[in-house]
Amino acid sequence: MTGLLLAKAHYPVTTLGPGTRAGIWVQGCTLQCHGCMSRDTWDADPGKEVPVAAVLGWLSSLDGPVDGVTISGGEPFQQPAAVAALVRGIRAWGDKRYGGTIPLDILIYSGYVYSRLSRSAEAQAILDLCDAVVAGPYVDRLNPGGRHSGSASLLWKGSANQRLVPLSPLGRLRYGAPDDSNEEDRGPRMQVSVDEGPEGRRVYYIGIPRRGDMEHLSTTLDRAGVRSGDVSWR
Repeated sequence: MTGLLLAKAHYPVTTLGPGTRAGIWVQGCTLQCHGCMSRDTWDADPGKEVPVAAVLGWLSSLDGPVDGVTISGGEPFQQPAAVAALVRGIRAWGDKRYGGTIPLDILIYSGYVYSRLSRSAEAQAILDLCDAVVAGPYVDRLNPGGRHSGSASLLWKGSANQRLVPLSPLGRLRYGAPDDSNEEDRGPRMQVSVDEGPEGRRVYYIGIPRRGDMEHLSTTLDRAGVRSGDVSWR
C-alpha cells in the first residue's frame, strides 16, 4: 500500500486555484526557500505517513462542489511514487464523478523549475496527469508587498520568478494568460482554517500572502490581545 507523507488536507480551498477546491499539502521539503510560510512542512516526518487510499477516500467523501484539487507542500516531487499514485486516483475519481460531465482540474505546486521537472521521467509522469503546475523556488524579494502592478501576473504564484504552466486543454482554459488587471476581483489571497487536534487548536492560513502580510497580521492580532504563539513563517 503506497504511503504519502501528508501535512494537511482541507476543504473548501478558495485561494489556490479557480473555483472551490480540495487542498492536499504533502510533508517534507529539502528546498527550504527563505521566507517560506510553511516551514512546518519541511521535515520529512515518518509519523505523517498515511495511505494514499485514505486521502482518496477523504476526497470522495466531500459532499460539496469540487472544481479542482490543489497539491502543494512541502515538495510534492520529492515523493514521486506516492504523488503519482495520488494524482492517478484523483484523475480516476474525477472522471467518474457525475459521469465525467463536470470537469475537475489538478493544480500542483513545486519549488523545482519547470525545465528540471520536464527532464525527469518520474516528474513528467505526474505532470502528464495534471492540468497546471506552478514551478520554481519562492524568492522573497520577488514577492512585492501589496498588489502587484508589473506585466506578469502573480495570480496563484508566490514570487515573480515562478511559472504557471498549463498542461492540458482544461489547464489552458482555466490557467492560460491570467489578466493581472483583475487579480483583485478574483477573491481574497488568504483564508483561515481552525482545526482541533491532540495538541490543541491550530490556525492555518491558506493561500499566497504578499510580502509583509503575515507580519501585519501578527501585529494586528497582538494589538487585539490575541497571541499567535509559534508560527510557521519565521
